[in-house]
Amino acid sequence: MNDPQLWNVLEQIVTIEVGFLRLKGELVIPPEAKGIVVFAHCSGSSRYSTRDHYLAHLLRQQEGLATILIDLLTEEEDVIDQRTQHFRHDINFLASRLISVTDWLFENPITHDLKVGYFGVDRGSGAVFLAALARPMNVGAIVCRSGYTDLVSESLSYMQSPTLLIVGGNDCAIIAMNEDALSQISTQHKQLEIIPEASHKFSEPGAMEEVGRLASQWFKYYLSPIEERELHLHAMSLSE
Repeated sequence: MNDPQLWNVLEQIVTIEVGFLRLKGELVIPPEAKGIVVFAHCSGSSRYSTRDHYLAHLLRQQEGLATILIDLLTEEEDVIDQRTQHFRHDINFLASRLISVTDWLFENPITHDLKVGYFGVDRGSGAVFLAALARPMNVGAIVCRSGYTDLVSESLSYMQSPTLLIVGGNDCAIIAMNEDALSQISTQHKQLEIIPEASHKFSEPGAMEEVGRLASQWFKYYLSPIEERELHLHAMSLSE
């Protein structure tokens, strides 16, 4: 707790205007962050997800990445969604909100220099892919955990953002779904990681930590400037 680096961490509750609506989020920027990761949860809300909070903490701690946990639904929409689940199943709607958040990050003076990555969860993964397709020059990397990639299977062949798919070893249906997605994604920078003996929610001891480790490395590499990537590859070649 006495680490001087922690003194310079910027933490804010932010409000993002989407037309006449306002979305709330938690923005945390460590010192010298090069990239920022936007979490997209299947319910439209990452601020109230303990798993998303924990993963965001790991990304900041392990690789110094900035994070934003955003509510893609307003409070009124969330009340409706709790009864009907209408919004959480509308990935086009969630993707449009995610695009608005991305545009806000590039317009905001304190975040406009940060490269953007998306972290999708469950059905939120579908929204992540659609938003990345809408902003191909702005989204530097994607990670999906237990992603329902079948929701956007017709769009995957257009995907250009480096994509990491993470699935639990016991989540057989999602494994098959993500294997199909991996073969369809057009970018060469893609990977599927299957964590042994992990379930859909990665609640087993150490499973979520492994998700955080894999995601941190992926985002750190692809959200870093190109010259830093080349240095990283050179260092790896020397060590082999």
